[in-house]
Amino acid sequence: MTSRSDATPATDHRGPIDRWLDARVGLRLGALDLDVQVAVTPGEVVAVVGPNGAGKTTLLRAMAGLVPLGHGRIEVGGRLVEDPSAGVRVPAQDRQLGVVFQEHLLFPHLTALENVAFGPRARGVPAAEARAHAREWLARVGLAAVAGTRPAALSGGQSQRVALARALATDPAVLLLDEPMAALDVDARRAVRRELARHLAAFAGPTLLVTHDPLEAISLADRIVVLEGGRVVQDDAPDEIARRPRSAWAARLVGLNHYHGRIDGHTVTLDSGAELTVGTAAPAGEVAVAIHPRAVALHPERPNGSPRNVWRATVDALDIHRDDVRVHLDGPVPIVAQVTAAALADLQLTEGRSVWAAVKATEIDHWSR
Repeated sequence: MTSRSDATPATDHRGPIDRWLDARVGLRLGALDLDVQVAVTPGEVVAVVGPNGAGKTTLLRAMAGLVPLGHGRIEVGGRLVEDPSAGVRVPAQDRQLGVVFQEHLLFPHLTALENVAFGPRARGVPAAEARAHAREWLARVGLAAVAGTRPAALSGGQSQRVALARALATDPAVLLLDEPMAALDVDARRAVRRELARHLAAFAGPTLLVTHDPLEAISLADRIVVLEGGRVVQDDAPDEIARRPRSAWAARLVGLNHYHGRIDGHTVTLDSGAELTVGTAAPAGEVAVAIHPRAVALHPERPNGSPRNVWRATVDALDIHRDDVRVHLDGPVPIVAQVTAAALADLQLTEGRSVWAAVKATEIDHWSR
């Protein structure tokens, strides 16, 4: 059997063509109408995020060949693997993909070693060679000591790493990860995230990562695709999404307050009818507006001085974290403020309490829609 390292892959302007994912996925599944186009370059990690029911897992399962397309086409490594209009549908096991599901789906009757060796053996590699290759991969993920252990005796973090090793042991052209850390506790997730980042950095092919965790998306991905209602609403680098999210859900993902409205000079009239004064004037037109929770100051009495935007608000809810508190406020401009635990005590903030919210005009970002 000839491995990819023994051959010189074809290339085009995008890079090695045997390490490329290009897909248009269109299908209907129940209430979901999915129509998504995505391309991932060699060595690139693209995270797919979105609310529940947006179609994230269905997209990945369609790429993997587990859900048939209604329309569209999927190319893996320059090879057409599915196109309903052309009558092409390559079986899942022949698509040269490495797939890791959130349930890990290890074979319970096989040891960790046998699980990792399964893929190479299914592709015709002799048993001894496949086991030797599997031992190498278990060592790479730090699990050489559990080679003879069955899945039931492994921890969640160990199972996840075995599943990753099993996916990579077949030398896939593309790696598909579906919520790979969703079942792990906080401590295990932190350790596995570091491990996963190391392996993704060394993987030559494209990686498509479905996740609900913003930290996972931002820390692991080169690009983030935001999927809502079966459609892509934003496809950008993590820092661009953090700075200028294109939807309310994306704004919540990165912790920003987000609004739509119409600007005329320094005044933005929000869709709700409330008005904000911004520091940078713009010609009349539709805009999106973002305000960081740290830019929202809270006061027990109406403040005097520099803030150009002041309104009375009611504390709707409190989210208390280790070092800060996110205060959800109801009022003319519903908004989330971020304060310290000390400020929470000083202001005597409780649900239902009335406060004054203030935001400087210069702290409001806006851009054309």
